[in-house]
Amino acid sequence: MLDTPQNRPALPAEIARRRTFAIISHPDAGKTTLTEKFLLFGGAIQMAGQVRAKGEARRTRSDFMAMEKDRGISVSASAMSFDFHSGDTNYRFNLVDTPGHSDFSEDTYRTLTAVDAAVMVIDGAKGVESQTQKLFEVCRMRDLPILTFCNKMDRESRDTFEIIDEIQENLAIDVTPASWPIGVGRDFVGCYDMLRDRLELMDRADRNRVADSIKIEGLDDPKLAEHVPAALLEKLREDLEMARELLPPLDLKAMHEGTLTPIWFGSAINSFGVRELMEGIAKYGPEPQIQAATPRQILPEETKVAGFVFKVQANMDPKHRDRVAFVRLASGHFERGMKMTHVRTKKPMTISNPVMFLASDRELAEEAWAGDIIGIPNHGQLRIGDTLTQGEALRVSGIPSFAPELLQSVRAGDPLKAKHLEKALMQFAEEGAAKVFKPSIGSGFVVGVVGQLQFEVLASRIELEYGLPVRFEPSQFTSARWVNGTKQAVDKFTESNKQHIAHDHDGDIVYLTRLQWDIDRVERDYPDVKLTATKEMMV
Repeated sequence: MLDTPQNRPALPAEIARRRTFAIISHPDAGKTTLTEKFLLFGGAIQMAGQVRAKGEARRTRSDFMAMEKDRGISVSASAMSFDFHSGDTNYRFNLVDTPGHSDFSEDTYRTLTAVDAAVMVIDGAKGVESQTQKLFEVCRMRDLPILTFCNKMDRESRDTFEIIDEIQENLAIDVTPASWPIGVGRDFVGCYDMLRDRLELMDRADRNRVADSIKIEGLDDPKLAEHVPAALLEKLREDLEMARELLPPLDLKAMHEGTLTPIWFGSAINSFGVRELMEGIAKYGPEPQIQAATPRQILPEETKVAGFVFKVQANMDPKHRDRVAFVRLASGHFERGMKMTHVRTKKPMTISNPVMFLASDRELAEEAWAGDIIGIPNHGQLRIGDTLTQGEALRVSGIPSFAPELLQSVRAGDPLKAKHLEKALMQFAEEGAAKVFKPSIGSGFVVGVVGQLQFEVLASRIELEYGLPVRFEPSQFTSARWVNGTKQAVDKFTESNKQHIAHDHDGDIVYLTRLQWDIDRVERDYPDVKLTATKEMMV
């Protein structure tokens, strides 16, 4: 956790009402459906479109790339901003939907550097799955507060205590129930809201309807028996008595430190439990937090604007070959047309057409506050890890780049189009979609990714966006490491290992390896040279 300066002033109201969070889950846990329902309850869309619906209807709002539409999966993180009324406050939600597929975990990892909390979605039947565990580790490293939503309770699912036990054991985090399911599968009638002593009933007839909420005075209220079958009511009373004895109460401090997660139960496809989760994010989710940077941290309440790029998406509008840098504002009140300093190049930039996102729709952002995510269209000046400030040379830290786990060489179907291929590859490298290495010896490029599916996505995007069929072919190399050390040591090393040396798109030296033996040999023969599997994305 960052050191919080003592006696900080209260945040300005505009900043305090913002909640910036990511949704993380294993593929198929229902993350995209939940995102849809968030937009529905926030009044941002009128009708939720199912991910796997037919024809045009399948174009889920948050999945805008062709491949995502074909496969019904999210492969790139997308950002959405919308308002949500809770009590007397109108909250501003900035939601970042992340890829659930493990082949795209690097995009997710970087996205988690730009949010203040995460909503973890798990499937009631499958519990904690491998990808959830991986993503959770990332949240743990960043001490991110986590709110959990257990989805698909209207299908056959596991016992509630079993689900909670599994989260506590596998993820080493305390769990406190915010709601409790009544029945499972076909018998699922709704939930008991433990934070507000209410009965929430699910309407199976209309999937887009908000659940009926019945205020009751505790578990002995006779009104309960009117809505809940006797056997289920008896089990509910027993379960809740046990839960209150065995599980910790909601402790905000522990939640904000990332050691305790509240859990809500529901069925996103039936719009059930979603509103309660959103109320929970509004009430218990953290306000915009302090951002780690060098030489000092950035406080959200500072009057000067600062922000950093955590994602670059190319060709969101293929007609314009544009690139949009997703920028998380870390401090201040941003206004359109502001002059900002691009810290890496020390050049001023006038931000004249910043955009706010609602999935693939965007509108011009006249203003934005700390906590918001804006898009800045540009022609390649902005890269992942760049910081924008009003003059001060601050650099946001902690945005990692990982060594790829799979390497392949790439060739254009038409040899005369090698130049076009280079341009396309550089664009994807700057976007963070792949690592592109140019070997010192020979022509061509080696492309590195985290998972096999990324090669398919790259090939289809290069063909779609550049009209360039390409072939990925096995490479003699299996992994890549960045080379660090004094200039003298590095020069000596690269001179004698030319056949293994390449440069990444930033111009940094990379050592391509065939076997673990190569890495061991370098450690033994070149003690002054250090090989690393990650590099920080700040220049």
